Amino acid sequence: MKTFRPGEISHPELHKILLSGVAPRPIALVSTVDTHGVANLSPYSFFNAFSSNPPIVAFGPAHRATDGTKKDTYNNLLATGECTISTVTYAMVEQVNLSSCNYPPNVDEFVKSGLTKRPSRFVKPPGVAESPFILECRLVQMLDLAPEVKGSGNLALCRVECIHVTHSVFTGNAIDPHKMDLVGRMGLSWYTRANGKAVFEVHQPKWNGIGFDELPEHIRLSTILTGNDLARLAGVKELPKRNLDFPPPEDCAEAEDFHVEYHAGNAFGALHVLLNTPHNNQVVFRENLHKIAQLFLKQGNVEAAWQTLLLPS
Repeated sequence: MKTFRPGEISHPELHKILLSGVAPRPIALVSTVDTHGVANLSPYSFFNAFSSNPPIVAFGPAHRATDGTKKDTYNNLLATGECTISTVTYAMVEQVNLSSCNYPPNVDEFVKSGLTKRPSRFVKPPGVAESPFILECRLVQMLDLAPEVKGSGNLALCRVECIHVTHSVFTGNAIDPHKMDLVGRMGLSWYTRANGKAVFEVHQPKWNGIGFDELPEHIRLSTILTGNDLARLAGVKELPKRNLDFPPPEDCAEAEDFHVEYHAGNAFGALHVLLNTPHNNQVVFRENLHKIAQLFLKQGNVEAAWQTLLLPS
């Protein structure tokens, strides 16, 4: 691995490396107003939620790296103690990018970006009407992370006073990530879109899994099964025992070729062919069992995957 130490490389280089590795990051589109009521809008990807009781979010309005001066968001937030944070969707990402331009303090980025102000209920700064998720916030604390460093970062800790969520992103009583269609920030000019196949579920454990150390050696040292595959197998409550009735007597008579059935996603058909075809190579036979088990795992059938792996070879 390449190793980088702060202080031994330039700040721009360190910045690029850090943001490319700590990714994707949610984007906070922060709205503030100055003491004269002029609105400011700016995106920040140093952003996340850190508590729900009370609800606390934080973002990083860093000083300008070029000259160390404070940004408008920083000045406005300290002066008024209020902001809104709107999440960024794919449909508005180019407008948000435009709002990041370094306009003078008296310029309203809502106007420049074409984004629409949505009046807030409990704070003065407006939200962004095009966003499906808006937080009304009050500043709790502004932390200067390195006062001695020119252009250093800051951390704005904000308490959420109100949350607005558009009706259209709900499926039942839950927010649907596909309907939110959020984007995240990567390194350099890269973004990512949280939609389609990029969004997937990993359910939290309901019990203490047996762990990798309890997996039989021929499974743990598999050349086929990935770390994710092994983790799903290791997540069972107790080590399964072989079921002598597996595989079930399903009608797989038409299954004739292992590779055809495997690539078609027919795990039981592939298993039927494998078990009913004479074999002399135990290594290849076991690898094919592991491929079928992996296919069962992809289909969410952990029990069938285990029983496949427990078949004698």
